[in-house]
Amino acid sequence: MTDEPIKEILGTPKSPKPAAMEKNANGEVVVTMVPLVSEIQLAAATGGAELSCYRCVVPFAVVVLITGTVVTAVAYSFNSHGSIISILGLVLLSLGLFLLASSVLCWKVRQRSKKAKRRESQTTLVANQRGWFV
Repeated sequence: MTDEPIKEILGTPKSPKPAAMEKNANGEVVVTMVPLVSEIQLAAATGGAELSCYRCVVPFAVVVLITGTVVTAVAYSFNSHGSIISILGLVLLSLGLFLLASSVLCWKVRQRSKKAKRRESQTTLVANQRGWFV
């Protein structure tokens, strides 16, 4: 093996154990280090998009809902109740509705947490302003 120092990425936590040990064609053991990624680094890399799952799910849910509606309509237009295509259509339809409902639920929860944070910051601001006038 070479005697090169291991280059570490700044801001990355050090891995306590090597992730994998492999043998290469020459019979040497190669240790692969996998750096751990913190939530802060993930947020910086994605621009905070990991907290907006509902934004990604809505278009997918709409596409699945439309597909389910079309497949179900085609299946029932041929009067094939209980066939595989009608079951597939109903599954897609219910999956689209479930995804849409879960997206709305996530959006509501996120709005409540934003409102609570805003309320806390306004309370702090009002308390600071009262201290100026006393």
